[in-house]
Amino acid sequence: MGQTLTEKILDDHLVEGELEPGEEIGIEIDQVLTQDTTGTLVWLQFEALGLDEVQTELAAQYCDHQTYQFDFKNTDDHRFLRSAAGTFGAYFSRPGNGICHNVHKENFAAPGKTLLGSDSHTPTPGGMGQLAIGSGGLDVAVAMGGGAYYVDMPEVVNVRLEGELPEWATAKDVILEMLRRLSVKGGVGKIFEYTGPGVETLSVPERTTITNMGTELGATSSIFPTDENTQDYLERLGRAEEYVELQPDDDAEYADELTIDLSDLEPLIACPSMPDKVVPVREVAGEDVEQVIIGSCTNGGYPDILPSAKMLEGREVDLKTEMIVAPGSKQASEILARQGWTAEMMAAGVNFSEATCGACIGIGHVPGSDSVSLRTFNRNFEGRSGIEDDNVYLCSPEVATAAAIAGEIVDPRDLAEELGDLEDPGFELPDQFDGSKTDIIEPEEAVDDDLVKGPNIGDVPLKDPLDAHLEGSALLKMEDNITTDHIIPATQDILMYRSNIPKLSEFTLSRVDDTFAQRALDADGGFLVAGENYGQGSSREHAALCPMYLGIEGVLAQSFARIHKANLFNFGLLPLEIDEETYEKIDQGDDIEIVDDVAEAVRSGQEEFTIRVNDDWEATGTLDASEREREILADGGKLTHVKQQHDEGGAAPADD
Repeated sequence: MGQTLTEKILDDHLVEGELEPGEEIGIEIDQVLTQDTTGTLVWLQFEALGLDEVQTELAAQYCDHQTYQFDFKNTDDHRFLRSAAGTFGAYFSRPGNGICHNVHKENFAAPGKTLLGSDSHTPTPGGMGQLAIGSGGLDVAVAMGGGAYYVDMPEVVNVRLEGELPEWATAKDVILEMLRRLSVKGGVGKIFEYTGPGVETLSVPERTTITNMGTELGATSSIFPTDENTQDYLERLGRAEEYVELQPDDDAEYADELTIDLSDLEPLIACPSMPDKVVPVREVAGEDVEQVIIGSCTNGGYPDILPSAKMLEGREVDLKTEMIVAPGSKQASEILARQGWTAEMMAAGVNFSEATCGACIGIGHVPGSDSVSLRTFNRNFEGRSGIEDDNVYLCSPEVATAAAIAGEIVDPRDLAEELGDLEDPGFELPDQFDGSKTDIIEPEEAVDDDLVKGPNIGDVPLKDPLDAHLEGSALLKMEDNITTDHIIPATQDILMYRSNIPKLSEFTLSRVDDTFAQRALDADGGFLVAGENYGQGSSREHAALCPMYLGIEGVLAQSFARIHKANLFNFGLLPLEIDEETYEKIDQGDDIEIVDDVAEAVRSGQEEFTIRVNDDWEATGTLDASEREREILADGGKLTHVKQQHDEGGAAPADD
């Protein structure tokens, strides 16, 4: 039996386990990346492990989320990150140089390599044949120190693309169609591998739009084969020598298969406030639009912004609509500027932002109250834009630009018919991606050789080993699809404390219940109760670390998002899966006791745990964990566990 492309890359990097779906595997990591909201903890954990040098082929530290540096705490974090990159041997991308996924794709991503990143949209370079996975920062720190990365072997699903995109349909519509079909939970435990004749009709930047938003499906990763388009893209980047031909075997077997005929697609849009609430644009046409933003790591490259510029040529943004371009990288801004498109867009009424994640997480360009914002981003979770009860739609640059011209949501096909002289701008690559590399500091150019820690940078809290007896109140009961933005909001006024866990923890779950943090501290122990897909969204390990700091012992949920579940293990919190009946029956405030000798049961491999509620009734919770994860949990978290393994063996943190 032949292998899928995913299996080929995993096989080349396999250090432990078998490539059987559901079985835990350990893989060697070639490249790692981290960014400024997660990077401080990564490097503090790297330091705490007693490591002194990066062991992967390449490590890159980006400053892309809080580049506006509203407060000295942001600036101090960036200075610390630069010093950590210089001290330990990583590339450093200066604030304003661009979003990690875009800059990494432009400079480092390579076919056939493995990439682990402390950001959930790390799978972006899957569009150029790199197997890239998002994870918590502690997993990145261990991998950067030479340890394997462990993950349950996903099912590999074949997404067969046929046909060719018609006018005004885009790669963004391909992934929106996937979300419409499968939902934000449809990719959990899966890697989507794109095949078929439609693949060759898509350039690499179009493919990376699709792989970027595979994260919104809950997928472990997404990947495309390499071909002439991949080779062409690398040549335009000046990295032709890195091309490797990668294809699945003709007789490869997949866990499942679905087909998308690109020819049948039309402009789509995700309605507030979840990426899978997808409908044809025509179904919501006529809604007034006050804000339009082109950009983000999904659609912020030069080829994404250029169609918007072409559509605006000789036109103006509607007077009641504000339009912002937030490039994914400074390179995109530089090429547009050299070609004159920046001036043309400004003349049309467009404002340009620094190349930053910014608005995607509510840092800058916050929408007005009772207003509609169209964005080419990947997420529209409620409140993520920086204002509660927001109305954020997700769409392609073409749909967003059409709305900016019309002042309302409109299918660009209908706007073209109305205006008479508006043509589909198409998708075009520059002859060369020839932007400056000035803002990337190579390891041998490092300006720091010692860590520089400002007053807001603290130590990483550690948890004691797991107790035999766990009990406490159900401190908070939550619904389905609670995101990491619910658990730790990413707005600038909160996330500036990312390196100060005692302060950051004060905001834990404030979007669900602003009394939670104090109640948790006062309770000195307790549990969280949630529905399905708990912890979806960002890889931010603060969403596990802060509840741990507040004394939370465990989470009872109907199901968990992959990265967040791993982070719960990494910080010593017990994740038990409960059925719907148990979830419905538990009330906030109920007394909960795990009847078993928890520490012993976890270490021994016990799967079912007895949950006693109010000394009145009992239910079963299931611990789905490997032997390695059980050891981590019992030891009180991965940092303590790996340090113990390292101290006992004196070797690199293999984490096994």
